[in-house]
Amino acid sequence: MIVHDDPSDDRDPEAGPDAPGELLHARANGLVDSKEGAALLASFETPTLTKAELAELLFERLGLNKRESKDMVEAFFELIHGRLVSGQDVKLSGFGNFQIRRKAPRPGRNPRTGETIPIKARDVVTFHASPKLKALVQGEAGADEQFE
Repeated sequence: MIVHDDPSDDRDPEAGPDAPGELLHARANGLVDSKEGAALLASFETPTLTKAELAELLFERLGLNKRESKDMVEAFFELIHGRLVSGQDVKLSGFGNFQIRRKAPRPGRNPRTGETIPIKARDVVTFHASPKLKALVQGEAGADEQFE
């Protein structure tokens, strides 16, 4: 339950938050009952697909047994990891590209002391969604036909 202490606030205290930011603010200030607040907060979070859920979907849609589904998901990610670790790009048609990018060394700053510190060169992984995936996510007409 969210408690509104502000007398100038004319909202219904039982109505709940009108935006995720309001709930986060209320929670940060100790105004949210933890159990109910956690449920409200979870309702605002973006759903996440886990590897376990992906394996379950393969089990349901392809008729693989659960062990095969889990092994297939693990093998898929192991292949991608292996390619990226060896410095190779991974291109998944209709989905996107994972690329290794070399970041040059640069000066950084310790935010506490203001002292300049060197940041070493490093490799980072980047992902660029394909035009098809972007169109599908943005809800453009006909985009879903491209994935069939």
